[in-house]
Amino acid sequence: MDLSKEILKDVSLDEIVPKKTTPRNPVDHWTPAVLLERAEYLSKMAKHGNGSASETLSEYPQHFAMLSYRNRDGEAEIHEGFADMFYVLAGATTLVTGGKVNGAKITAPGETRGNSIEGGTRQVLKAGDIAHVPAGIPHQMLVSSETTFTCLVLKIQETA
Repeated sequence: MDLSKEILKDVSLDEIVPKKTTPRNPVDHWTPAVLLERAEYLSKMAKHGNGSASETLSEYPQHFAMLSYRNRDGEAEIHEGFADMFYVLAGATTLVTGGKVNGAKITAPGETRGNSIEGGTRQVLKAGDIAHVPAGIPHQMLVSSETTFTCLVLKIQETA
């Protein structure tokens, strides 16, 4: 009797030889339906929190993608190293850009936050709109009490 065959008869081949796996597709794809479904979850988080919720969808070497939901105004922000590109999925907001951030405080390296923007330019964004805010530009999202706002945000690293 072959002892090696007798010992191995109860051992699955998968335990000895790893299964070949299909390489991960490097392309990420999110349909509007999937993003809006995730936004429903974020809306519940926002209702139990401070009126805003977001999640990082994926991170890449020079940028990352986030989903953001708001039912209230956001803080005024300045990102020194990242541009923001907003793709509005649902709702509406007023994007304020430029001007001066009131109550500005550094919250992290290269990140400044404040209460509001004085003297900025206002433009209404609604579903289907895209806005790009370069690094270093003050910006703030204002959401009226009658609406909510959901967007895909691409945070794009900019080099000086």
